[in-house]
Amino acid sequence: MFKYRIDSQLELKLFEPGDAEELFRLTDDNRAYLREWMPWIEMTQTEEDSRGFIESARHKWAKGEGMTAGILAEGKLCGVIDHHSLNWMNRKAAIGYWLAASAQGRGIMTRACRAMIDYAFGELKLHRVEIMAGTENTRSRAIPERLGFTQEGVARSAQKLYDRYIDLAVYSLLADEWNVQSPDGN
Repeated sequence: MFKYRIDSQLELKLFEPGDAEELFRLTDDNRAYLREWMPWIEMTQTEEDSRGFIESARHKWAKGEGMTAGILAEGKLCGVIDHHSLNWMNRKAAIGYWLAASAQGRGIMTRACRAMIDYAFGELKLHRVEIMAGTENTRSRAIPERLGFTQEGVARSAQKLYDRYIDLAVYSLLADEWNVQSPDGN
């Protein structure tokens, strides 16, 4: 099983089938908050839906198509982060994430993203990492901006969010740009 210790308080952990109840509870507890930006929330109505998500994520991991991990703060699940759209030919991946409302404001997501970037460039030897976020989602956009990503532009009407389409800010970071940063990400 994959575990990645970030620091004394934070780690990433590949989901296991037994995590479905905890993942669903966290999702359900944050449903109203997550609904603003996460259209998948409507497809997560039961613990069985979370179990299916975990099975799909584990299958992708086994096939080398991506990695989805729980973010644990002091041993307690507080969010999810993943490498998706993994493209081995072009050596690139996208990072997606969400964090419980109660866990925000403590630098958890910035540290988790930093770990996923280190893993992408160090272990996977990728060349490029991308992050996309709704142009109006300032909290999500702050993560790539804080980590030194370059905003490449805006993908117009790129994501269907319930009954409308939203624009996504497109950010990227290249391996050689990350490697010149100091260990604290500056």
